[in-house]
Order: sequence, then structure tokens, then C-alpha cells
Amino acid sequence: MRRKRTTGASREPTPARGTLVHVSYDSPAARELTRALHAEQRATYGRADDPEATEPAEFAPPKGAFLVVVRPDGAALACGGWRTAAGATAEIKRMYVSPAARGHSLGSHVLAALESDARSHGMTRVILETGVRNLAALALYTRRGYAPIAPYVAGRDPRVNRALGKPLVAGG
Repeated sequence: MRRKRTTGASREPTPARGTLVHVSYDSPAARELTRALHAEQRATYGRADDPEATEPAEFAPPKGAFLVVVRPDGAALACGGWRTAAGATAEIKRMYVSPAARGHSLGSHVLAALESDARSHGMTRVILETGVRNLAALALYTRRGYAPIAPYVAGRDPRVNRALGKPLVAGG
């Protein structure tokens, strides 16, 4: 798909008739979706990292990006970001698709765009964490070539969290 730049934002049509837009992590659309993610994680696991404790600069180019899928009416449907973890390794964070938008491949679309963006900024590897109860996310990451890696966040319970990674290769 072709990407357009409009006043610093990248817009790309998605399968669910939304537009993929680069936004600031503290934008209203990003905050809406990351708060929903936080609430869902707390309901599922009893705890979750507070997304508002993350500095927006962590997802700012050239060391990161945050993407949101929005409908023409402005409704935010899905999000995700990447930030530089160390060296040429990017970490995918805050992947979320609103319940009403699930089943339209938005998660796959956002993930592919994040990988492409990270690759274009010189990243050669990507890592992420997801919860063991999030079967849809685990299936998505497996389909996209992610494999288990050693935990990379201190204090994470491997009975609750899964660390995954994959190399970023040209065109993939």
C-alpha cells in the first residue's frame, strides 16, 4: 500500500475502512485506546502497566512511532507503537484493537506497519511482550513470525507474560 504524508501524519487505508495515522503518544486518540487497553488488561490479569506513565517522547521519531487507525468519523479503532529498546532492537508496545473493530485484521495491519516503520529507521530486530491469556495476540504474533525469547523485563512472571521476538528483514 502507498503511504501519504499529511502535515506530519502518515495515512494509509485499512481493511476496515479506517486510516492508519502516525500520532503523538499523548494524542486524544492514542490516550483513548491505551486507556481501554489498560482497563482490559486489569480486568484480565488483575494488574497492568499504566500507559500514562510512559513518556510520549519514547514513541517519537526517529526512535519510535505511535500509530492509530481512525474511521472517517474520527472514531479510534486500533493502535500500537514501537520504541527503541537497545541498539537496533525495537520494542512493540500498546497493541490494541477495540472490541467493536476486532475480526477485521486491524491488529495485523498495525503490526505490519510498525515493523515496516521500525525497519525504515534502521531497526533489525523487534521484541514484544503479551499476556498468556491473550490468545488472539499470541496467534497474530506467531503468524507474523515471532518466536519465544528470554524475558527482557525484570520481574515479569512467565506464567502471565510471554516475551517474543523476530528479526526484521527487508521486505518482510
